[in-house]
Amino acid sequence: MKKIAFLFAIILVSCSSTKDISCEKNSINQLLDNWHKAAAEANFDNYFNAMSEESIFIGTDATENWNKAQFIAFAKPYFDKGHAWSFTALERNIYFSEDGKTAWFDELLNTQMKICRGSGVLQKVGSEWKIKHYVLSMTVPNDNVNEVVKIKAPTEDALINKLQSK
Repeated sequence: MKKIAFLFAIILVSCSSTKDISCEKNSINQLLDNWHKAAAEANFDNYFNAMSEESIFIGTDATENWNKAQFIAFAKPYFDKGHAWSFTALERNIYFSEDGKTAWFDELLNTQMKICRGSGVLQKVGSEWKIKHYVLSMTVPNDNVNEVVKIKAPTEDALINKLQSK
C-alpha cells in the first residue's frame, strides 16, 4: 500500500511540473472535455468555474463578444432550463508558451450546429488551468460560402453599417 501511495505521489508531482507537456496536455484535455460536458448537463457552477474571472467568450454571432459576467447573463437562462448546449471534441491541438504557464488550443467540435471550431487561451493559476479566452465559430464548407453569404447578408450588412457609423 505504501508503494502505491508513493507512486501516486510521484505521478502527481511529475504532472505538476510545467516541463511535463504530456501531463499538462492531459490536464487541459480533461478540463475542456469536462467544460463541454458541464454545458451538456447544464451544470452552471462547473461550467463557469472553469473560466477565469476576466475571461472572454466570443460566440458564433458577430454581436457575441462577452466578458464572463455578460456571458453568464446570456447563458444562465439556458442552464436554468436544464439544457444548455452539447459540444463534443472531434479533434484538438494544444500548444504551450516557453514558461508553460500559458496554453492555446484549437478544436473541432460535434455540435447541434454540426461541425464548429473552438479556439482559446488558458492560463495556469497555481496548479490549475483556467480558460481566459474562447472563440466558437461555425465552419462553412468552401463550396457553400456563397449560399451562406446570401443568407446572412441582410443581417450582417445592417451590423456593418452600424459599426462603421460609430
